[in-house]
Amino acid sequence: MTTLVSLLKRAQTRYADNTAIVGPSRNLTWRAFVERIARASDFLSRSGINREDRFAIISTNSFRQAELIYAGYWGGAIPVPVNFRLAAKEISLILADCDPACLFVETCFQDILETPELSSFKSRCFYLPSPGDEAAIGEYEAALADCDIACPQEVGEDDLAILIYTGGTTGQSKGVKLTHRNIITNGMQLVEALAIKPSDIYLHVAPMFHSADFIGTGFSMLGAAHAYLSMPTPESILEALVETKASVLMLPPTLIIGMLQEPGFASYDLSQLRCIFYGSAPMAVQWIEKTLVAFADVELVQGYGLTEASPILTTLGNDEHRKAIEGEGRKRLKSIGRPVMGLDLAIVDDRGREVGTGESGEIAVRGGNVTKGYLNLPETTAQAIDNDWFHTGDIGKTDEYGYVYLLDRKKDMIISGGENVYSQEVEDVLYQLPNVHEAAVIGVDDDKFGESVFAVIVYKPGFSLTEEEVISHCRNHIGSYKIPRKMAFVDALPKSAVGKILKTELRKIYAKT
Repeated sequence: MTTLVSLLKRAQTRYADNTAIVGPSRNLTWRAFVERIARASDFLSRSGINREDRFAIISTNSFRQAELIYAGYWGGAIPVPVNFRLAAKEISLILADCDPACLFVETCFQDILETPELSSFKSRCFYLPSPGDEAAIGEYEAALADCDIACPQEVGEDDLAILIYTGGTTGQSKGVKLTHRNIITNGMQLVEALAIKPSDIYLHVAPMFHSADFIGTGFSMLGAAHAYLSMPTPESILEALVETKASVLMLPPTLIIGMLQEPGFASYDLSQLRCIFYGSAPMAVQWIEKTLVAFADVELVQGYGLTEASPILTTLGNDEHRKAIEGEGRKRLKSIGRPVMGLDLAIVDDRGREVGTGESGEIAVRGGNVTKGYLNLPETTAQAIDNDWFHTGDIGKTDEYGYVYLLDRKKDMIISGGENVYSQEVEDVLYQLPNVHEAAVIGVDDDKFGESVFAVIVYKPGFSLTEEEVISHCRNHIGSYKIPRKMAFVDALPKSAVGKILKTELRKIYAKT
């Protein structure tokens, strides 16, 4: 086993002249990129960020954010990339939980520091330049050039490398503690699953505050190159693939569908594209079929995972996709594949006992890529991890060949456009509306986003609400992707004998909404 520091040192020497960064204005070799990382580490030190200190980052994808995160690894400090799509109140809760020594903000987001919740960070804030902000780029580059080349810190495999915040059912995000061992292990697992090559160029589309960005680790291990897309849209992804000549990328189904529907899709030269890795949300079989046809010469690999697994747990390979589409084991397209190399996966009942093949239960996993717990949440950690087995909260089953099928989400999580949305968090916001008597939030099928957030609301007698009022209220409390865009106003919610709202019944009623 190795660490992210030794990974960088190895890339600096073994792959010194290989391209590490494919940039908009220039490319960087691994030798040059690791030198920048070492200088950025010195900048962190000069800014008062020492070993094991935390520093938060609010930024879109860029190689400069990457070198700042790597600089944390290099110096033993802990980066905390934060979801820039969250409301200021949500961000403030994350910062209060992780208590960062300072905050790095991309210049396009600097107005967020004017909000009451985040204004206190002005005195300990540094700026990362946005693409096209030439003045900020000049200042950043001058500051970096003025720094020394810092020596790397000695870190251990089980030392904390990064904190990634994931949504919580109580309305507060949980800080997932990922170690060097966790991230390196999953990188090795994906080298095998994606057949990564030194000649590959990996396009970072998944946001860097999301664990899906760790998929790039396997490419760094083999001295492959990285390109970064700041604000992905179907059109910008296609343009970036042509411009960077990227060979591999990871996409949620919503962006694949958008690409296929993009006017002029057939005119883009994608001959260099080798592999599309998709996941983060369910993908309807009919869209899998269309993707296999549209990208006939491209490998299609599905991945299932979660932040706590750094992030990938299972994969369904290209050959399995192609055989299924040709009629051999067609139902496999509905599976999430089989566990990655070196991971134990079991389907267990409520007592933690493994169930038989074909029986449903909770998916539990054990392996070097799996977190040891959450920041500041010992009870939540104890509930999730039992004798090294992490209980995912997802319900699934396996077949006789070891393929895993995801059936439901035990914690009512909704995955919309690749983003995790927890229904209780949205419900808590809805209940803040004085006219709301009861509310339930579910996920419904959506051709574009995989799932969309749907609210079923009972308002108090004598009162009423409009969809516009609900959306406006939510906009002040939660990120835009969590806001219900569709809803129903009803007289009562279906309940069990003990008064529990039956979301299974609501899903049946509104499944086709």
